[in-house]
Amino acid sequence: MKKICICGGGNIAHVAAGFMAARGLFEVSILTRRPERWQKSVIIYRPDNEQPLIERLSQVSSKPEDVVTDADFVLLCLPGYAIRDTLLQIKPCLRHDAIAGTAVGSVVSSTGFFLHAAEVLPADVPLFGLQRVPFIARTKEYGRSAALLGYKASLAVAVEHTCRTEELRLAVEQMFSTPTRLLNNFYEASLSNSNPLLHPARLYDLWHDWQEGTVYEREPMFYEEWTEAAARAYMALDGELQQLLDILPVEKNSIPTVLDYYESSDAASLAAKLRSIEAFKGIKAPMKAVSGGYVPDFGSRYFTEDFPYGLGIIRRLAAEHGIATPVMDEIFTWGERCVKAIHE
Repeated sequence: MKKICICGGGNIAHVAAGFMAARGLFEVSILTRRPERWQKSVIIYRPDNEQPLIERLSQVSSKPEDVVTDADFVLLCLPGYAIRDTLLQIKPCLRHDAIAGTAVGSVVSSTGFFLHAAEVLPADVPLFGLQRVPFIARTKEYGRSAALLGYKASLAVAVEHTCRTEELRLAVEQMFSTPTRLLNNFYEASLSNSNPLLHPARLYDLWHDWQEGTVYEREPMFYEEWTEAAARAYMALDGELQQLLDILPVEKNSIPTVLDYYESSDAASLAAKLRSIEAFKGIKAPMKAVSGGYVPDFGSRYFTEDFPYGLGIIRRLAAEHGIATPVMDEIFTWGERCVKAIHE
């Protein structure tokens, strides 16, 4: 049985660990800062009242030498800001072998995984990264249970620094029990019009005119109340990304436009589609309670992840290639101010 170490303790890490362990194809360990809060058995609740998955984890530790040294695969389920430091942590424990060396991957590549890995890890370490997260997940009780809210019908993965391309594609397919196709290069996995554009578009729509002292009576639903204005912003961001893709060595339509992906024709139909997605229902906008109501939570990962490590990476790459990005510039500058405000 192949061994996999999952790095992280967030929503996706919980579900991925339980999902893989329960299916019996992998021996699963966890690398986390809070191992004392994890049970050896994790319960994964599935949609449509499917039977929950319950399975024991092999080991949970905060020490890479405990869980990485004998791993065949290391899968990062981490926010962008934690990727580089974690790669540096696990680097001494990786097994180097052209045939059976440890492969390091990320559950999503749009927050700089391939860029950081290329800088930090030796060139002989196989890398793999998903284009989009494999499912929508929410932790119910930390270290004990989580909910798998929705599956992706298919996945796409990029593989670099190895001739074991098909082996890693198949491994990812087995990890998530989902048909998985191989992308041509890391650009096609790293440049996503999912969360890096989706979240900033909606956040800007919600709060671009918010001022200190403004308190809201309620928490809006992030997707179920999606507006046409947010859809127009999302489409504009995507248009600028597509200009960048046109000059990069990526296959045409490897990253479909948001209208194609969501089977929509304009802002109105896109907004309606996003409001209707079952797996998105019940997700509130990131806010925190204060006296008299709620204010935006600028410390949420929607801000701290998707602006500097999502939209920011795309914007920087576009600038390097001479692509004008006025909409990205406006929304990114606003988001950057919001994130800086939490440190002042």
